[in-house]
Amino acid sequence: MGGLDNAIWLSVVAFLWGFTNPLIKRGSAGIEDIKRSSAIYQFFAELKFLIFNWKYMVPFLINQSGSVVYYLTLASADLSLAVPITNSLTFLFTNVAGKMLGENVGGKETYIGMLLVIAGVTICVLDKANR
Repeated sequence: MGGLDNAIWLSVVAFLWGFTNPLIKRGSAGIEDIKRSSAIYQFFAELKFLIFNWKYMVPFLINQSGSVVYYLTLASADLSLAVPITNSLTFLFTNVAGKMLGENVGGKETYIGMLLVIAGVTICVLDKANR
């Protein structure tokens, strides 16, 4: 795979991670209300809550599919591209998804930062593509 192919796959990973983050957060709502007498019982009660909650498990499994794609892409990707692309674009996609779900994701500074993220990732990809 070439640099551009890797950049596309890493962007797919960021999309899968970013868009599922707010859904995972929303799906885990209510876990803080679980109270048990010991740490062990607490752990298993929370685990049961999450495993049998489809609003949590579906986004979680999609998120983990992104991790599989990331792992497979790392075999041929340049790490100096992989980390900035996935981490920065995950932030961007998380903000977009959060906004779509009605969350308060910040003001104009957030959007300016998102544009700077896109510009920075583009510069990184173009630099690697020209080598």
